Amino acid sequence: MTAERKLFGTDGVRGVANLEPMTAETALRLGRAAARWCRQNSPGQQPLVIGKDTRCSGDMLETALAAGVCSAGVDAALAGILPTPAIAFLTRSTGAGAGAVISASHNPFPDNGIKFFARSGFKLPDEVEEQIEQLVLSGDVAEAQPTGSEIGRVSTLEDAGIRYKEFLKACFPEHHSLAGLEIVLDCAHGAAYRVGPELCRELGAGVTVIGGSPDGMNINAQCGAVHPEGLQRAVRGTGAQLGVALDGDGDRAIFVDETGAVVDGDEILAMVAAEMLARGTLKHATVVATIMSNIGLEVALRERGARLVRVKVGDRYVVEEMLRGGYNLGGEQSGHLVFLDHTTTGDGLVAALTVAALMLERQRPLSALKQVMTKFPQRLLNVPVARRAELDSLGKVSQMIQRVQAELGERGRVVVRYSGTEPLVRVMVEGEDVSRVQTFAEEIAAAVGEELGR
Repeated sequence: MTAERKLFGTDGVRGVANLEPMTAETALRLGRAAARWCRQNSPGQQPLVIGKDTRCSGDMLETALAAGVCSAGVDAALAGILPTPAIAFLTRSTGAGAGAVISASHNPFPDNGIKFFARSGFKLPDEVEEQIEQLVLSGDVAEAQPTGSEIGRVSTLEDAGIRYKEFLKACFPEHHSLAGLEIVLDCAHGAAYRVGPELCRELGAGVTVIGGSPDGMNINAQCGAVHPEGLQRAVRGTGAQLGVALDGDGDRAIFVDETGAVVDGDEILAMVAAEMLARGTLKHATVVATIMSNIGLEVALRERGARLVRVKVGDRYVVEEMLRGGYNLGGEQSGHLVFLDHTTTGDGLVAALTVAALMLERQRPLSALKQVMTKFPQRLLNVPVARRAELDSLGKVSQMIQRVQAELGERGRVVVRYSGTEPLVRVMVEGEDVSRVQTFAEEIAAAVGEELGR
C-alpha cells in the first residue's frame, strides 16, 4: 500500500454504526466514490448491487449507500438480506459494475461495515480501495454531479435469493442428494438465516435450525462460527450427523462432527485437499492458507506430496495468492474456505455442501474424515505494547524467536506479529509437545513485553 489508510481495513470499512466512519454521511460518500470508479472502469452504465446482513443499522447504511451511488449517475440494485458470497455471485452473474455488502461479519451487532466487489466477483484490491478512499477523503467525489435523467435509480433484485440457491445447487454433485442426512445449521441470526435452511431442505436433508430468528440485534450473539458451543449441544442432542455454524455474513463456516467435536477450517482444508489429490484435481498440488493455520495441515499435505503456501491473515490475501499461482483451494483456520472452481470468495454454504458431499461419497462420518490431519498443540498470547518497532530490530526478541524455531525444527512454528486493529503483539507457537509450546510462547511474550511493553 502506498500510504496508511484511514477508512479501509483488511475487509472493507468497519466500525460502530452511526459513528465515523460508519455514518450515513460517509456511506453516501463511499457510494459516490464507488460509483465514480464503476463509471470509469465498467463498460456502459452497469448497476451496483447492494446486499446486507440482518443488523438494525443495515437499513440506514443501505439507504445512504444507494443514494450516493445514484447521485453519481449509477443505478443501485438492492438484493436485500443475503450472504456476502451471494453478492459476489450476483455481481458477476448479472453483469453489474460492482457489488457492495453492508456487514460487519462476525462482529457484534452495534458494528457494521461496507466492503466492495469488482464486477468479476473478487474483492477490490488494495490499490482500488485506496483510490476510493482518496476520493472520499479529498472531497473530489462531490464535484460534477449528474443532473436530470443522468441521476441513477434504485431497483430491487426480487429473485436474488432464488438465483443464489440455484448457483449453490450447481456446486453440489448432480448424482447426490442430502436425503437421509440430518444437519444442524447455525445461521448466527445473520444473512444466511433464510437461504441456508431452504437450500439444505430442498436438497433433501433433515434440518434443525438454530440462530435462525434475527431481530436486528442478536446477530452473532453467543451463536454462529465464533460461538460453536450451542451447535455442539444441538448436534449431541439431536443425534445429527453434521453441524454447520455460519458467521453473520455467511462467508465462513465452522463444522461439528457427529460426536459434537469442532472441526475447523484447517481440518476441512486437509480433508478436501486429500480428496482432490486422489482425484487429480488439486491444481499444482498446492493449498493456500495463512500464517495462522496449524502446522498439522502443512505436515498432512507434505506427507501426501502436496505443499502449503502461506500468506498474511485475511481471506482476500488467500484469494490473491490463489489467483497469482493458479491454485484452486485455499482458506483460513477460522472457516473462510475458498473453492475457486466454484466461486470467488469464501462461502460457508459452498463449504457445507462440499463437506456433506464428501461424507456421502466416502460413506464415512466427519469424525473419521478429519483424521487425515493431526492438529499440533498451539498457544497464542496477546502482549499489550506501548510502541511499534520492527520486530527484527529487537535483539532479544529476534534471538529468542530464532532459538525456539531451531529447537522446534520442521514440526513446529513461531509467528510473532502486530495486531492490525489493537496495540498488541500476537505471539503464536506450535509444536508436538504442549508443555514446551506453552513455555516457549511465554518466554517470547515476556521478551516482547520487556522491549515494547507499557
